Amino acid sequence: MKLIRFGAVGQEKPGVQLANGKKIDVSGFGSDYNEDFFGNDGIDKLKQWVASNETSCPEIGDEVRLGAPLTRPSKIVCVGLNYAQHAAEAGMEVPKEPVLFFKATSAMVGPYDDIMIPKGSTKTDWEVELSVVIGKKAAYLEKDEVIDHIAGYVLHNDVSERAFQLERSGQWVKGKSCDTFAPIGPFIATTDEIEDPNNLNLWLKLNGKVMQNSSTSDFIFNIQEAISHISQFMTLLPGDIISTGTPFGVGMGLKPELYLKPGDVVELGIEGLGVSKQNVVAYKK
Repeated sequence: MKLIRFGAVGQEKPGVQLANGKKIDVSGFGSDYNEDFFGNDGIDKLKQWVASNETSCPEIGDEVRLGAPLTRPSKIVCVGLNYAQHAAEAGMEVPKEPVLFFKATSAMVGPYDDIMIPKGSTKTDWEVELSVVIGKKAAYLEKDEVIDHIAGYVLHNDVSERAFQLERSGQWVKGKSCDTFAPIGPFIATTDEIEDPNNLNLWLKLNGKVMQNSSTSDFIFNIQEAISHISQFMTLLPGDIISTGTPFGVGMGLKPELYLKPGDVVELGIEGLGVSKQNVVAYKK
């Protein structure tokens, strides 16, 4: 099942994208895609509901905006330097255990919404990432327990301001959390849709030119290892997003370095998780 949310900013409603590509409004199910939904077998209940009510659900036109495919979660936890070649291009040692940082949930936007260059930015960068949506409350998981605690997978552009991230005192969160820095979607694919999350092609284009093209098989820490590790330090709640890192090909790693500017167009995708596209615009209040 593919979960979507649609409508104007702040007024999104839940929907489902069917196997034939048709999108339907499932507001009649009575729940948005939030912590309560994911934590109370909402996916299974929704599948049963759709099977009985699909023909009476309004169709969603292609002209309708898609928002992030879940409501704002309790947290976005990110794994840094999780691809061997990306660590090399960043000039950093391969980590001995997962590097963790947070991204503010207020950065979340829809898959086709604009990326806004933040005030004072000179080094706004792109990062295609596979993100995991947690389906059950989780703490101190063993690696073999992880998959049972996942609701699904989603495409994420982990937009990053490198000067804020690396040249200002403090942790990476300052360069990761600006408004619009987390385009999510277009949909959450439930676990039955993705055979092996540790072997998916992912790519990103800037103005039509391929900048990133790799596979999650290049993970330093795979999904099970990363989420088990995170759960040793914090409780993960249903709906939480775990973003698993980006492959080589970011602007910071190029020589000379290259960063986003107003007028640029970023397009990205992951095998089985669709494609998103963002226009880059200047800062505005």
